[in-house]
Amino acid sequence: MPKLGLHLSITGSIDMAFNRAIEKGCTTFQIFSRNPRGWQSKKLVPEEIKLFREKLDKTKIVPIFIHTPYLLNLASPRKRVYQKSVQALKDELLRATLLGIPYVVTHLGSHLGFGKRNGQKLVTDALNSSLSKVQGRVSILLENTAGTKNSVGSYFEDIAHIISGIEAEERIGICFDTCHAFAAGYDLSTSVSIEAVLSRFREKIGLLKLRLVHLNDSKAGLNSRLDRHEHIGLGAIGLVGIKTILRSEFGKHPLILETPNDSLRDDVDNLETVRKLLQEVSKQETS
Repeated sequence: MPKLGLHLSITGSIDMAFNRAIEKGCTTFQIFSRNPRGWQSKKLVPEEIKLFREKLDKTKIVPIFIHTPYLLNLASPRKRVYQKSVQALKDELLRATLLGIPYVVTHLGSHLGFGKRNGQKLVTDALNSSLSKVQGRVSILLENTAGTKNSVGSYFEDIAHIISGIEAEERIGICFDTCHAFAAGYDLSTSVSIEAVLSRFREKIGLLKLRLVHLNDSKAGLNSRLDRHEHIGLGAIGLVGIKTILRSEFGKHPLILETPNDSLRDDVDNLETVRKLLQEVSKQETS
């Protein structure tokens, strides 16, 4: 059974994420280590770090992932935004190091019309700069995007091109978002189509780079280029598609849900849906 969890709030103090993880039955989780909508970050104080590490040791909930703030654009041709983005990525690597978190997940950003290759070069430079400035074992996980206009990193070939320029390549991995992939044109709805996607992933990037799956259904259809997450089984990927994902190589890695939390369903409902699907997959594999 793969590790299963949610993106959790750190409201109150960062260590409270563990309490929420236990309450909701998570065996892994993802957090923002700071306000995700601002450039300024509050420094982690020794007591916060101590409490977090104590709960990490006590609960044995691993692995844990930090997601970078929304504002980052590592492909931006605008100098001020780019510099702030690179600094923010470095800050997240430092915070992960202090907390004992092994992975920082980041979106790659938008080239804003200045060209895909220009954007990719900026991303590669940002990653090299951040990794060289923050020594240690924390890895950056590159998250595929939904294929929206000017986005960088929607397709395996593009991600592979970025990785090819990384000096500390052993500290680079992949976070595969199912909603984003589906929106970008990767069909995950059948066993045949998902095997084709996996074959392409193996060829261009390699499965050894895969560290995390963001398991999300999609409000929009295949190749829609729209990043709209939906409740598990209620979107265009659907229950059959999600079950197919869980049965595939993607389903053998840590799974983090970033599904809506509304009057229709909450986080626990979506977690329970995935658990039931995993149980069905397990029974089918052993029968």
